[in-house]
Amino acid sequence: MSEDNNKLTTETNQLTKTTLSMKKVILSLALALTATATFAQDTPLEISGSGDLYYKYDFSKTANIPTSFASDQNSVSLGMIDIALKKTTGKASFVGEISFGPRGQFQSILNSDGTYDELGANSFHIQNLYATYAATEKLSFTAGFMGTFIGYEVISPLANFHYSTSYLFTNGPFQNAGIKANYAISDKVGLMVGAFNDTWNSYTADAFKGLNAVGAQLSLTPTENISAYINFMDGSVSGTIIDLTATFQLTDKFLLGLNAADYSNEGDVGYSGVAVYPSYAVNDHFGLGLRGEYFDYKAGSGDNSVTALTFSANLKSGGLTFIPEFRLDNGSDENFVNSNGAPTKSASQMSLALVYGF
Repeated sequence: MSEDNNKLTTETNQLTKTTLSMKKVILSLALALTATATFAQDTPLEISGSGDLYYKYDFSKTANIPTSFASDQNSVSLGMIDIALKKTTGKASFVGEISFGPRGQFQSILNSDGTYDELGANSFHIQNLYATYAATEKLSFTAGFMGTFIGYEVISPLANFHYSTSYLFTNGPFQNAGIKANYAISDKVGLMVGAFNDTWNSYTADAFKGLNAVGAQLSLTPTENISAYINFMDGSVSGTIIDLTATFQLTDKFLLGLNAADYSNEGDVGYSGVAVYPSYAVNDHFGLGLRGEYFDYKAGSGDNSVTALTFSANLKSGGLTFIPEFRLDNGSDENFVNSNGAPTKSASQMSLALVYGF
């Protein structure tokens, strides 16, 4: 994976019976991270947020699985505290989101020089900062630093069923800075096109390349129980990624999510992968879910693959969600180490997480 495009690899979808798709849940619950503006309507200032912490134990007795967040071994550790503000006045709306803690700072936000500070010394806190203008009821324009439109999982643990994250999430973009236009072709079809900074996750661009990447999203909602998002981004620095996310609310209790992506850059750097997310809401306070993922690194990024299975439960009381989780990863190569420090093809871990949303 190229340095510009590789995320830090050392590190709930809330329990629901709703018939809305997962992506709509993400759009509504991920701390007002969308650019949707209410046309010609003032709203009070909205304040939302979350806090999370976790305990993780890898059975190799060392941090072993190279996906984002939940990286500390045998420790009660912090995720982040996150605060989001949203305000709509007339046709204009604003979203600002700041976060404090490893998950919301050096594990997901780049320094100004385009690097991650693994020592955790950076002071960057802004997850989102953008404004939207609703030109008509169907057309809006958004500019700023935004949570990416690519992928199924997000940085905020509120919108993910599982506390640990997928390889697709870790290796894809977290944020994109730029400008985009959203157009509602109909109540079932939407289109977004935009121009973005030359590298992922950076709020500053190369002075000579500028808005070097183009992106687009086609959203399809044929029924209230099915939604799909076809995403594309291409830039001479950031490379090319094609991504599909889809959700199927098969019954009132059973939800099936899907994410598939292919990423490529110069030198045969890149990956391809697919993940499925079945979850079952036993009742309003308890749900069970599985993430099954196959992830394949291209030749320039290591030329090996990983299959990962993650089993999680969500126990909810008010704004608090308790997430016990067990994860088993198996690689085609000896990607991991065992408890003796020797290379091995498999790794397993368990974790207990607390996530509070307000």
